[in-house]
Parts: sequence; C-alpha cells; structure tokens
Amino acid sequence: MKLLKPTWVTHEDSKPIFSVDIHPKGNKFATGGQGGQGGRVVIWNLAPVLNEADELDPKIPKMLCQMDNHLSCVNVVRWSCEGHLLASGGDDKLVMIWKLTGEGSSSVFGGGGKINVETWKCVTTLNSHSGDVLDLAWAPHDGWLASGSVDNTVIIWNVQKLPEKVAVLKSHTGMVKGVAWDPIGKYLASQSDDRSLRVWRTADWAQQEVVTDCFVDCSATTHVLRLSWSPDGQYLVSAHAMNGGGPTAQIIERDGWKQDKDFVGHRKAITCVRFNSNILKKLLPSSPKTQQYCCCAIGSRDRSLSVWLTSLKRPLVVIKDLFDDSVLDISWSSNGMNLLACSWDGTVACVVFVPQEIGHPLLVDEKNALYERMYGKSLQRNWNQSFTGSQIIENPELLQAMEEINDQQRIQPSIQKEIPKLVTPPAPQESPKSAPPLVVPNKQIETRLPSGKRRITPMFLTAAPVLAKDSLEVSLMNEISTSFSSSSPSKSKIIVETRKECAPVAVQSQSVPPASNKTVEAVQSTTLPKAQPPGVQINQLMCSDVPGDQPIVHFISVLEPLKLPSGSTVTKKTSHIKMQITNGCNVTSKGSFAKVEMFKNVDDNQPIWETFLGSTIRCVAANRKFVVVCCDDMTVNCFFVKSGSKVFPSLLIEDSAVSICISECCHCLVLTKTGLLHMWDLENEKSILSRISLRSLLSNKASVSSCTLTDANLPLVTLTDGRAYSYSLNMQTWVLLSNPLDPVSKAGGSLSKSLPSTLPLASLQKSIPIHGAADTLPSGVTLSFLESQIAASSLLRSAAEFKHWLMATVNHLLEKGPECRLRSILDELMNSKYSKSSKVKGSDCILGLNKEDLLKEILKIIKPKLPWQRLYKEYNEQIVAES
Repeated sequence: MKLLKPTWVTHEDSKPIFSVDIHPKGNKFATGGQGGQGGRVVIWNLAPVLNEADELDPKIPKMLCQMDNHLSCVNVVRWSCEGHLLASGGDDKLVMIWKLTGEGSSSVFGGGGKINVETWKCVTTLNSHSGDVLDLAWAPHDGWLASGSVDNTVIIWNVQKLPEKVAVLKSHTGMVKGVAWDPIGKYLASQSDDRSLRVWRTADWAQQEVVTDCFVDCSATTHVLRLSWSPDGQYLVSAHAMNGGGPTAQIIERDGWKQDKDFVGHRKAITCVRFNSNILKKLLPSSPKTQQYCCCAIGSRDRSLSVWLTSLKRPLVVIKDLFDDSVLDISWSSNGMNLLACSWDGTVACVVFVPQEIGHPLLVDEKNALYERMYGKSLQRNWNQSFTGSQIIENPELLQAMEEINDQQRIQPSIQKEIPKLVTPPAPQESPKSAPPLVVPNKQIETRLPSGKRRITPMFLTAAPVLAKDSLEVSLMNEISTSFSSSSPSKSKIIVETRKECAPVAVQSQSVPPASNKTVEAVQSTTLPKAQPPGVQINQLMCSDVPGDQPIVHFISVLEPLKLPSGSTVTKKTSHIKMQITNGCNVTSKGSFAKVEMFKNVDDNQPIWETFLGSTIRCVAANRKFVVVCCDDMTVNCFFVKSGSKVFPSLLIEDSAVSICISECCHCLVLTKTGLLHMWDLENEKSILSRISLRSLLSNKASVSSCTLTDANLPLVTLTDGRAYSYSLNMQTWVLLSNPLDPVSKAGGSLSKSLPSTLPLASLQKSIPIHGAADTLPSGVTLSFLESQIAASSLLRSAAEFKHWLMATVNHLLEKGPECRLRSILDELMNSKYSKSSKVKGSDCILGLNKEDLLKEILKIIKPKLPWQRLYKEYNEQIVAES
C-alpha cells in the first residue's frame, strides 16, 4: 500500500474541496469545491498522481480543465457510469451537466496563465431545486440522475430528455445530504438530516423502507451524508449513525432491511461511505477454494480514513490524521486498486493498493454468474415453471450461441434491467407551435322558445391586442398535412344570459364592428405523422340530454384559425406558397364576404388567385392539391391549390363544422358540432363515411380532445379521459385503441414507458398510469396487454411499435409461456412454402416489415434458450429445407 498526497491538486489558497470522483476509465478525476469568486470544478490527470516520473515530466499536463461556471460553492461532482458526462451540484441550487468537446486546448479566463488541455462545456443546467444541491448519483444504466438538496427533496432527472423530471420525492422533512442507487437499479436510497434513511422503489417511486432507529441520537453536524450500496447489492451502508453513544456506519441488509451490523471505531461522525465497485476474491488459507467479498472505505469528521473488507471483522487499514479537517468524499478507481479522498482543508489524498492486499476483482463472467444466482439476472431467467422441456444441450448450434453471448458479455459487460427496454427509432425533434391567442367574449345569449327548447346566439371571437408574428418555411413537397385547425389548451369561461320569449323568435346573425387590417400569421410546423400527437384538440365536446340531432356541444374553446376573426387576415406560409384567409372583407349592402388568397412565393404581395365566399370561414385545411374551407352556412368548399378553381359544388352538411383534417391521399374528415363525422375521397369525389355519430363514445363526462386521420386514412378520435378510438371501415364500427381506465391497460402501463411518446400508439397512451411491481400480476394479464398493443399498432400502421410489441411478446412467452401462443406467432410469420399447414399464402410483409426477416429475428432470440431448443430446431429445419 502507498499513500500519496499531491500538493498541486488544490483549488487555490487551500479552499475546501467538497467532492472527488475518478473517471470510469481511471485516467482522470474531477474535484469540486470553492473557487476564486464562486464554485469550481477541476478535471485532473491521474497519471502524475500515481507515477512520480509522470509528475516530473513537464510534457504531461496535471490539470486538464477548470470550470468556474457555478456561482457558489460546488458540493458534489459525479461521472456518469459510461464516463461521457460529468454532473456537478452546488450552493447556487443548480445541477450542471458537462460534456467533452473537440475544441482543443484554451487558456483559463482569469486563471493566471493556466491552460485547459481539454474543453468541457456545460450542455444542460437544471434549476428545479429551491435549495443547495448536496449530492448526486447516476443510475446504473445512465438514464436517470438523482439529486438531493437542502429543500428536502430528491429529484430524478430523465437524462435522455433533460430537463424532464421522472419523479420528485418529497417524504423527507430535513435536508437530503446523500443519494445512492442499488447496483441493479431496483432501489434508490437517500439519507437526510431528518434522522432517516429512505429506500425508494424505482418501479413506482414509492417508499420501500424507512430506517430511523439507528439515527435517533444523531445531530446535524455533517456537511454531507454520503451513503453507498455494495456492488453485489446485498448491503447498504449509511453515514452518521449512532450505537451506544458512539458514531458508526450502519449496515442495512437488503434481505428484510435488517440493521444488526455496523462499522465502528471512528471518534466522530461518519461523513461519507464508498464501496469499491468490484466484487473481490482471494484464496482461503490451506484450501483451493476462493472467498468472495466487498471492500468499503469510510471517511469521518475525525480526519481519518478506514478501509474494510466484508470478510474481516476488523478494518483492513486505518489512516489517522490523514487531513487537517473533515473527510468529505471518497472515490475508487474502476480497477479497484486506487482510492482518492478529499477534505475540507483543500487537499486530496491517494491510497494505492495491490491485489495481494485487497484481493483480485472477479472477472466479468464470474460477476454475471453471481448476479444470476442472486437476482436471476441472466439471458435465461424466469422461464415458465411448468415447462418440461429438456434442460440438456442437444445440438451444437445452441452451445455455439451461448458461447457467443458469453464472449459479448466479456467485451461489454452490462447488468440487465428488470424490464428490458427495446430499441426504437429516435423521435424527430420538431414540435408544433401554438397559434396566436384570441380574446374570448365572456357572455352569450340563450333564448327559451315557447316549446321549451333552447337556442344560443353565436358569438364571434376577436383577435388579441398583441399577436406574435412568426413563420416557418417548409418544403411543400415534404408537407404531410397543412390543416389550419388548432385549439386552446384551456377552456373558455362563458356567462350564459337566459331570455324568455312568448312567440317564436328568428335567430339573427350578430353584427360585428369593423376590425383593423392587422395581419395574423398562423404558425404551424410541418412534421412527420409520427412526430406529433395526431389531430387538433376540441375542448368540452359533451353529449346533451336531448335525443336526436340536437347539438351535443355546449361550447367549444377554440383558437384562431379554427374560428377566424372578422376583419383580420390569417396567413399560412411554406417555402413555395403563401395563403391568406380574411373574414368580413368588402362589407357592402349585399353583405360581407370572406376571401381566400393564394400566393406563388412566400414574399409575394400579389396573389396568383383569389376567391370569395358569402359566409364566414370557420375551418380551413390543405394538402398539396386541395384547399378545403368550412363556413358558417354549413357548406364545405373545395378548391384546387394551383388554380383556385372549385373542384365541385359546395357540399352541405347538417351543422357547423368544428374540426377538419385532410391527408396527402386527399381524404377529408369533418366533425360537426352535433358530433357527426363525414369523410370524403376528394380526388374521386366519393363519400366514405356519412353521419357517423360520436355520441356513444362520450361517456363518463368525457370530451373530445382530437379528431384526425391515421396513416391508413382511418378516423382517429381521442377523448380527454385518455381513451382513443378508430373507426373500422370494414366492420362499420368504432374500435378501441387505448383505455387508461381498463385494469389490463393499467397493469401494462409501465411497459409502454420504454417507447418514445411521439410514436402514434404511444402518443395515445400517455395517460395510462404505471402499475406497481409487475411480479404481483398473473403472467396472462401482461400477455393480454401485449397482444392488444400488437393489434392497435397494426391498425395504426406503426411498424416500429408493431415490431417492438411483437418482440416483447416473444420474450414474455419465452419466460412465462404458453408454448401454443408462441407457435401461433411463428406459424403466422411462416410463408406457405415453409409452413406445413394448408393455409393460403398471404402477403410477404406486415406493415412493410418482411415476415421472413421477423421470423429469423425471433428464432435468433429463441436459439440460446435451452428449454426451447426443440422448438427452434423444428422451425429452423423447415426454413433450411425449403431455402
């Protein structure tokens, strides 16, 4: 063992260093603490610390980068598990994420000639904490980052979508001074000044255990409480516990969360605990057998450092008076031989071990075998217990496949998550922008007729005083849908004034005062169909108590241009054309007109054509060929984009339109305020749907949130309670796609979170709640959910989601069975030339995915599964025989 204290590792004028962390590759380390005028993060080269020759070589840099972005002291620095990101948290309430750039070396601003050999830039700043950030911890899979703060909360950040938060844990009543992840990712532990240590389940972020007994006599005398999990996941060791009036590090066993062991010997409170990330082994004396154990380092306010092995009752080494002040943080290198510790006195110490002293780390396959024994974490886990297939390798292909898997694990070891996350295509980064707001009138008039019926006088919406002007230029050829329809995220508040009349009253149109010729540019970004939730939102579309064709809309909160204000011009721009809609123009004794203008180029002021309508325009949609306009007089008007000529005479529907959608295939969908759907094939002048009612869908006071067309040109309606329906043209009925109120959907909700929410089906199922631990459910419940997902993905023609759920179902069947379901999937993918059945050969593709490729991919999954080797051989032989 060697003890090293490099004097050049300092934060200027012996300012405190509150945190230290060694990079996973072991070639550098980071420190965080107080800087010149604020917080400071420094990345150092580890080689000069370990090797005297490197330290004396002027060509080898000692400091790699200095970052002074934090406004106040930095309390913690932590590398991600893969080492590509560095997180830092400080007294300025911020968490900063740093990433290495390829910009080369640069001088440190105000650093007195210091040179940054590497350039690390802050790529994200997280500012949701309301108090100092005291500790950080990366999840084993690097997908989450946990931060503990003086504000008594722990925030779990979604690293893939920063600054999105996965959860905010608020049960602590004191400052959270330490957070640590279970090495297999099932639990997160946090320790606080409220004299408690809490263990949280990552499946639902509920509390698994609260430990308080060993902290009752503790006082808030430590700056941090850095706790740590053992690498085998069996032990959680806390900071600053008390036993018999003396300070200890409490050992909490995973099995039952027992607290009957602790590390004793330090004279003052324990501030930090850090386990070596390796599971170690050594030969037993006079025996060929090896003993496996873990290694833990403990730092204290008594300025000393102790190193413990779980195989020994006494510490391996105790280094007293290592610093002049409290030990604040500890870090082990990935090879397990180097230990760094930092102190309030502004220095860093390095302890170098050799394998003869501390032991030899387990190899990757030995470590994986240990995890398999403890947690069942392996490629062959949780098989159907009732499966009676052979457990003996019967063919060399299976043996070869298993050897290939083991080789891959040696090259790139990884601990599998409890719920595998399948790879999905990255979601596009574009997102639709909202349209300019309108000022909604706060009163409407309701008239009671002698017959008892009600009649509501319609009100116009007026433009807001301040309207943003913006445009987005997108190629018209790449434009998927250019509907003008949009909606408001909030509901209108309208006061209803009731009037009674003794005689029948004719409803007269409301006069509208002239408005200024203000131009309002409606901005919408054109995205791929899978990149945005489908359709437009229509709030408060509710069923009335009156039967028949009475309106089922009490009122609809809408934004321009779904209701275009009188006298104002709404502009739509693309890279090739510009279109303007103006209501209430050219007011004459004959009445007012609505005008549609088309411009060839975006910057043109002179339209290539214009046309007039005698009624106020309410809804507009367009694709590359047609412009469709819905008016107050219940007409639907269609024009050619190029010439402006009318495609056919105005179509008359039974009520005013509230939503319109047109696809690139020239299918047009219109929803009326009475809840009736119409759909036409404009190119062939053919009706596809007529007067299809939404009334049966609007139960439990739900309202319609969107109405649009799928990629297969089928109507898609989503409701505010999360339900989603499509209409089957073949079966002439509504088909349920998503129902978050269904217990089966709730049970499988956690499985849906692994997919990007921008995919068609995933976007419909955002509101499905996450169930608790999946192992409490019968396997058939999960299978029912998976099969319903396959059917819904097929209807929506979402190839990525179809493949995802198909592979998830196959993996589930391999673990839980039954075999007949797995065979049905394989038989369906087999072409007739392979299959022994007499089924008629169908298409070679499903949603553009080749069936043969899917079949081979599934067989590749089955191949290394020992109990299923006969099934693999049966189907593989059919393919080989016919190839």
